[in-house]
Amino acid sequence: MKRTLLCGLLLSITFSASAQMKLIRKMLSEKVDSTRRASFMPLPLLRYSQEVGLEFGLAGLYSTYLDKKDSTNRSSNFSTVLSYSTEKQYNVTLKGDVWTKANAWHLIGEMRFRSTPFDFYGTGNQTLEASKDRLVQDQVKIMFDIEKNILPFAYTGASLGYEHYSFKDKEAGGIYELQQGRPGGSAIFVGLSQTYDTRNSNNYPTHGFFGRVSYQYAPKFFSGEEFSGSQIKLVLRNFWSLSPKFVLGVNGIYHTVQSSNTPFYMLPQLGNDEMMRGYYSGRYRDENLLAAQTELRYRFSNRFGLVAFGGGGRVFANGDFSFKQFKPSVGAGIRYFYDPAKGLSVRADYAVGEKRPNEARQSGFYLSLAEAF
Repeated sequence: MKRTLLCGLLLSITFSASAQMKLIRKMLSEKVDSTRRASFMPLPLLRYSQEVGLEFGLAGLYSTYLDKKDSTNRSSNFSTVLSYSTEKQYNVTLKGDVWTKANAWHLIGEMRFRSTPFDFYGTGNQTLEASKDRLVQDQVKIMFDIEKNILPFAYTGASLGYEHYSFKDKEAGGIYELQQGRPGGSAIFVGLSQTYDTRNSNNYPTHGFFGRVSYQYAPKFFSGEEFSGSQIKLVLRNFWSLSPKFVLGVNGIYHTVQSSNTPFYMLPQLGNDEMMRGYYSGRYRDENLLAAQTELRYRFSNRFGLVAFGGGGRVFANGDFSFKQFKPSVGAGIRYFYDPAKGLSVRADYAVGEKRPNEARQSGFYLSLAEAF
């Protein structure tokens, strides 16, 4: 009996090790799958902070083609983030980016339900670390865009969105209470967009141009001091293939929100894992955001690549723009392409920003799915 159990255990270990080695060889293989089949990449989340406690969860990206026979059909991507912490904070984010047959329609959707602490520093481009005020934010965001191909490379679209925010101040008497005091609010947006896109890929472009301008208006739909106004977003990107392994990309954004009394939670924020890496998102916020970056990508194999990036940006109030106060962002990262055919990757980036007097240099590490732009 013992001999039978021992043999079974050894066989199980052997088969398990064989399966693991097969998976590792597949994940490191230089072969490119030309069958255009669907792919899925999970990414575990595990981190700890005093405010949130132990946060654990899962991020994932599922990618497929709606027309596998058409080699020009762009991949449709669906991503999710599910996390929960021991301090009862949660984040549920679902995103979809769908390209129909012949790329005739482009559909973009996002649903976000989140309760999380964050640091509020006030508004403006020169906020201080000493002003940090910890809040707990509850957020609901639902957004849907639909775009129709009307001319070669041109898409005209419409959008509808809903956002709701509520806040709890963890530290009474801080800058939030002095400057804001609003417990939150809601807004419903309706809008139009125009896109021009000649990129050869929506995941890992090596050449082409992307430009998109969108306008959204939030009517006075709710009572009280809810947000009512408009916002404009302009995104420009271009990519050049310098050699079979090197790609140069540039990316610029302009985002403005206009109303008679814009609450702080609707103001554009500088810093995230896509633009102005190295800055705490929300450290700087104001009525306008202008930022640009360039990224040199070196894909030395089908599976792995390196990047170096740098840029600058700032937020500013209406009529208060100046090039003198642009903030720098520089960094580097590594890429693992889990689906080389689609150009889908897991990226790890480290970036640094400005060093303000009597403060530590701002910096950030990012582990994300898909390219920054």
